[in-house]
Amino acid sequence: MLYLTESDVRALLPMRQAIDLMQAAFERLARGEAINQPRRRLILPTGSVLHYMAASDGNYFGAKVYSTNKLSGAHFLFLLYRASDGSPLSLIEANHLGQIRTGAVSGLATKYLARPDAATLGLIGSGFQARSQFEAMLAVRPIRQAKLWSRDPAKRSSFEAVRDAQIVVTATNAKDPVLDADWIAGGTHINAMGSNQANRKELPAELIHRSSRIVVDSLEQARMESGDLLLALDESGWKDSKIVELKDVATTPQPAEWRPDQITIFKSNGLAVEDVICAGYVYERAIESKRGVEVLTPEHAGTRGQPQ
Repeated sequence: MLYLTESDVRALLPMRQAIDLMQAAFERLARGEAINQPRRRLILPTGSVLHYMAASDGNYFGAKVYSTNKLSGAHFLFLLYRASDGSPLSLIEANHLGQIRTGAVSGLATKYLARPDAATLGLIGSGFQARSQFEAMLAVRPIRQAKLWSRDPAKRSSFEAVRDAQIVVTATNAKDPVLDADWIAGGTHINAMGSNQANRKELPAELIHRSSRIVVDSLEQARMESGDLLLALDESGWKDSKIVELKDVATTPQPAEWRPDQITIFKSNGLAVEDVICAGYVYERAIESKRGVEVLTPEHAGTRGQPQ
């Protein structure tokens, strides 16, 4: 089994390639060729949380497992297996794997939803995830100006960051909205990716209702953990035809025509199938370039255990 580090992932998974991988992943989801299992969480009294999610795609299947705690941050690992016989292939340090694929899926959504000539980006949040969001926007639109806001008082206000922005990205861990609905003009596309918990939201309910189109990576997962939508919509709201899945947008032969008055939202939660396709790609490139460290599995070490 091949052990791959964060530096291996960064070297082998460029953003433009990751965006292409997201296109392929959602096409396969649309055709029923990939399987995605939503995230589950084990919450401890200590405040530590274990998050786990699994999926299959083509030759590979696997699971991402990560822990979080306010004292120590987040720690991600990905386990990659061969689909044909279940053999373990790779253990991958996955902080950057998740960062890159999260930016890439926002890039894919932006490719389909933002105005074609969008050149101004407003980015709310300046942490780890914000970096790949910025890189992805540069990959799919001719961005000439980027305005950034974070909680650091030395930064510009959030209003200044989104005013006149044609693309807005929210990449925060906020519990309450980080912008006002009336700050967002017609013709704006928003990528909301900071919250994936049912009791947290970055966007106000008014903005959800004003939007012309809301795209989610998975309706099943959105109904479990998209606080931005859960706290804004009743049951009838979830049935509104303006709420669609990214797999349907990415496989529509004739994309919907962009209108200058529309507000579009991509509500990203992150799917395990996105991790699987990226992990498979990184593993193949690592084999080709002879990167990584071979580690012995119990059966190869002669200590095969019994199933538990």
